[in-house]
Order: sequence, then structure tokens, then C-alpha cells
Amino acid sequence: MSRLPESPEAKRALLLLLLVTAIGFFTYVQRYNEPAAFFWDENYHIASAQKYLNGIFFMEQHPPLGKLLIATGEKLLNRNALDNQFISTDYGTELPAGFSFAGYRFFPVLLAWLTAPLLFLIFWKLTKSDLAAALLSSFYLFDNALIVHLRGAMLEPMLLFFAALTIFAFLLLHEEKDPKRFGWYSALFGVSLGCVLTTKVVGLVMILLIPALGWLLWSKKDLLQRFLGIGALAFFVTFVGVWQIHFALGSTINPALPDQGYYQTSEQYKAVLAAGKNGSVRWFPVMLRDSLKFVSHYNNGVPKLDLCKEEENGSPWFLWPIGGRAISYRWETPDGGLYQYLYLQVNPAVWWISFAGVIAAVGLLLSSFVIDMKTPLRDRPLLLIFTGLYFSYIAAISQISRVMYLYHYFLPLLFSFCVLVLVLMELRRIGRWTVTPERRLGAFLALTLVIFASYEFYRPLSNYEPISDGAFAKRTLTDLWDLHCVNCAKTSPFVQKP
Repeated sequence: MSRLPESPEAKRALLLLLLVTAIGFFTYVQRYNEPAAFFWDENYHIASAQKYLNGIFFMEQHPPLGKLLIATGEKLLNRNALDNQFISTDYGTELPAGFSFAGYRFFPVLLAWLTAPLLFLIFWKLTKSDLAAALLSSFYLFDNALIVHLRGAMLEPMLLFFAALTIFAFLLLHEEKDPKRFGWYSALFGVSLGCVLTTKVVGLVMILLIPALGWLLWSKKDLLQRFLGIGALAFFVTFVGVWQIHFALGSTINPALPDQGYYQTSEQYKAVLAAGKNGSVRWFPVMLRDSLKFVSHYNNGVPKLDLCKEEENGSPWFLWPIGGRAISYRWETPDGGLYQYLYLQVNPAVWWISFAGVIAAVGLLLSSFVIDMKTPLRDRPLLLIFTGLYFSYIAAISQISRVMYLYHYFLPLLFSFCVLVLVLMELRRIGRWTVTPERRLGAFLALTLVIFASYEFYRPLSNYEPISDGAFAKRTLTDLWDLHCVNCAKTSPFVQKP
């Protein structure tokens, strides 16, 4: 049997990991089944989950893993007597009395929670300090936008968890020299990357970690070959396995769904379904081809971003780093006359500081290449890799014309956390002030206190708590957020009323 750590340093690290995990429970898990009502994309994803639970064939713009996990949570908890209210629609609306969201939100919330200790481990790898990792985990633990969105039956909780797991595997591979452990880490990388790419298409940017690791391991050809072989096999099995489960579960055609229930499938796919062969891997290429074609078909029908439209919830990519634009997911008037809100509103301390870290990283990297720095960067390769991931995502997303939303920044936000950590570890002198380890930890503690104070300030908007119009107005720091209460005048700089 494995033994608990005995050294004081190991015990402290374990206690800090447990502390981060416990705080994550209170911010992400507590009361996750409230409100007992749809918000944002839950209408789509719960309708998709019910099709899995009832064996109904369907197609969707997103890969299947996230929706499979949403359905699995409901199957395990079984909080509803019936799970077929939305099998004839792609968008659920009217909820039956007593409908429970606990099962549908279970896996998204669980993985959102587990991302907290996972990020602690990533920050520990980057800083080599458990105390620093615990303090820097506050960037995830206390971000209001992440908390609101990841507590719903959404796909982003799975995307961020598997992306963080891929990053953690990448860091393990970067440092590991033992061939056996290296093989296990390669398998972990392949599986987690496969899970990313079967959750959301925007996760494709994570593929860039493969050439990045090839660059880091170029002088270790034996380890590189081991990674490519084991990692590719693990990825292939995961990717094919997830999609094949999706295909196998969808065998019943519901004529009430689009295209008489066939969703623009080819005649070849229709024949596969008619013959009941959708569970056969032999027809996997045909089914995958049609599913990927549907993604393009669906997105061609999504409207473009229109900043002049007053009810527009979307936002351009260049506003995301500062938190624009906030989205009102839900509001209602409880007893007492005060409104309560579920708002996708950022913690400005988290988003602005992490974006400042990205800007600083660009300056450090340019300086390291252009001028002869007195103190070379400690870890320029990793800083270059994570900064490259950030800007690669932004560059790709900027080419998309369809409407996109603030939560599409969650993945580069995760990258920016890693960039910021690396930048903070590069600081060794500020003017005449030497950055000692003790002073660095003191600065991290100050950051944590600022982040927590900002989280508490915006907590009513993320925890569905009653708030007055006056108190709400005080939380609008910039018109670019387009953050407004029900009775507040809209002050969007993009919309001008005649």
C-alpha cells in the first residue's frame, strides 16, 4: 500500500492541495443545482443529453464528449422519473414540475471543481513552490465568470479540465527522464488531448503542444519516439472511442427533429442507420465524415456578430481580455422587490492582471531575443510556448465571423494564468528592489487578497443573490462590459438610440 508523505515539505504540500480543493468545493460545487431553471446553453445540452438517454439519433455542432458526460451524470444520479421531455427538440423550454438539474450538472461541476487542484499542481510545476502554487490558485478559485458558467450543464467545464490535464501531462513529460514513467505520461497526454478534441472544436489549439514537446525533446530522440508512439495510440483510441460511443447510442430516428430526424446525413449514413449498423466501427469513417460536415452546415447558419444590435450578447475577441461583454444569463424578482442575477461577469482583478502578464511576457521575450539581457530568462522555452498558445488561439478565433461570446476566452484565460506565473517567476529585481523568495510570496499573498476582495464585490452577480439597482450600478467599472441591471439605462458604446 502507498504511504502518506512523511517529510514536513510533503505534508505541507498535501495540506495546501487539500485546502485548494476544499475552497474549490465552496466556490464551484455548493448549491450547484440552483437555480432550478435553464440558463444559457443548458437548453441545448440537456436536450442532447436526453437523446443519449433515449437512444435518439441526432447531430450537433460540438463533438460528443461533453454532452455524453452530462447524460452520464443524469443516468448515475437518476433524480428525474422521466428524461424524455426534450427528445423531439434541440432546444428545451418548458420544464415539468419538480425537474432536477442535479444529475445533468453533476459532471460539469465535478470537473470544474477538480480543475482547481489540477491547476495547483501545474503552478507547483512552474514555480517549484507549493505555497506559491496555492496562492496563485486564487486566479481560478475566485473568478466570478468561471464560477457562473462552469456550474451549469455546459461544455466548458470539461474543456478546461481536459486542457489543464493536457498541460499537466506536457509539464511532466518536459521534466521526466525515466522511460517507464515517461511512457505513462505520454499515454496521459494522448488521452487528455483526445478528450479535449472530442469536447469542443476550439480545443484544436492544444495540438500545438505536440511540436512544442518535440522541440523540447529534440536532443532525446528515444524519448521523443516513445512519446509519439504511445501518445498517438492513446489519442487515437480515445478519439475514436468517444465518437463511436456517440454513434452507437443514436439508433432511433425521431421524425419531429430536423430533416425528419436525419440532420442532413448522406444516403450512405441513412442506410447504415436503417440496417442498424451504426454500432459497427466499419462505418466509422462515413459517420464521422457526415458529423463533421454538419458542424460546417450548422455554423454557416449562425448569425454574425452585430454590435449595433441592442440585444446582442456576443462580443469581439479584442474585448475579451478586459471582460467585454458581460451576459445576463438569468434574472428574477424574489420576495422583497430586489432583483437577483446570474451574470457572466468577470472578476476584473483576475482578468486584467493575467492579461497584463501576457503583455509583460511579450516584452520579456522580445527583449531576450533583441538585446543582450544581463540576466537571461530562466525558462524562455516554456514562456514562449504558453505565450504562443495564447496568441495562436486569439489569431485563429479572430478569423471567425460568426457571433462568439465572452466564455470563448476561457481557454486562452487558462493559458494566460500559466504565462503570468512564468512572468512572475522571472522577476528578480524591480529597480533597486531585489525580489527574494519571501518578497515574491508576499506579493502573491497581496494578489490573492485583491482577487478575493474583487470576487466578494461581484459575488451577488455570480451567486444569484438579491441586489439593489444602486449597488449594481457601482459594479459597472467600464461601459465596455455592457453590464446593466433590469432598471438601469443601457450604456453600451456600440449602440446609439435615435
